[in-house]
Amino acid sequence: MKGAYILPARQPAPAKATSITRRRESPGASSSTQWRKDHAKHADRLKRAREGKRVDPVAAYIGAPRPSPVMVWTPEQTSAFLAYARRDRLFALYRLIAVRGLRRGEGVGVRWPDVIFEQSRIGVHWQITQLGWAAIQGAPKTDASDREIAVDAETMAILKGHKKRQARERLAVGGDWAESGFVFTDELGRPLHPQHVTDRFYWLCYEPGLPPIRLHDLRHGAATAMLAAGVDIQIVQETLGHTSSAFTRDTYTSVYPEAAAAAAEATAALLAAQPSPAPPSALPGRRTARPRTDHKPTANDTSREIGGSLIHLPPARRPQ
Repeated sequence: MKGAYILPARQPAPAKATSITRRRESPGASSSTQWRKDHAKHADRLKRAREGKRVDPVAAYIGAPRPSPVMVWTPEQTSAFLAYARRDRLFALYRLIAVRGLRRGEGVGVRWPDVIFEQSRIGVHWQITQLGWAAIQGAPKTDASDREIAVDAETMAILKGHKKRQARERLAVGGDWAESGFVFTDELGRPLHPQHVTDRFYWLCYEPGLPPIRLHDLRHGAATAMLAAGVDIQIVQETLGHTSSAFTRDTYTSVYPEAAAAAAEATAALLAAQPSPAPPSALPGRRTARPRTDHKPTANDTSREIGGSLIHLPPARRPQ
């Protein structure tokens, strides 16, 4: 799998997010293979504990030790997940979480009347949360969470395809169809149980061989991607449904200045890539300065790779 698993460079303080880098490993080893070794060791321990009896591969997969409870994928790994998940009937839901940062309950709670195809917007006015095993329907957790978000054209097209598929499923079961009004349902039109969405997500991560993350970490990945792309902090806050931009900035305290710097570099690179206008011809009677040919390159002349940094995120100080 191309791209490295995002791993912490140092142990962060409990209340704040810190910058991360790729794990430093022995030559020839990569962090994308390190997690496989950790998983294999964990599965072997489980098998010995069960005295050779079969071990659930997904249980071993998600139970393998990780450097931190909160991890995010690289952009390459997120793209690989979306490419693999495209075959799943809930692909549109996982894409919404990965691209727009919806919480699990918010994604499961989206209703068709709140999907505005003409404006490429979705209203987040409902959620389905889990209390014990019971699925609870209700309003979003805060006033800021009750919001309307902009959605990219490709995701809206995927939602249109999802709606057509749902219509075919409705015709197939006839009178057994439940008119729930939810965008994401089971094959009989009933609202999804949040845990079902999580269990399905783990399978879609395990089968293509991606490093294990939580479903909620897709939301963190969306946030870091927006910041790395130079999206204004206020827009990120409103998209995620945070109560304030200060909370968003504090949660992603390290990626924000790095993302701002990356955006500045990207802007400069874009301008530098434009063709330069031809120099004006010299005025009569003036000598044109000849370019220097004795300049030697210095450390400041070396090119720099442009890109945003992703982060390792510890649990937030308070729920948002």
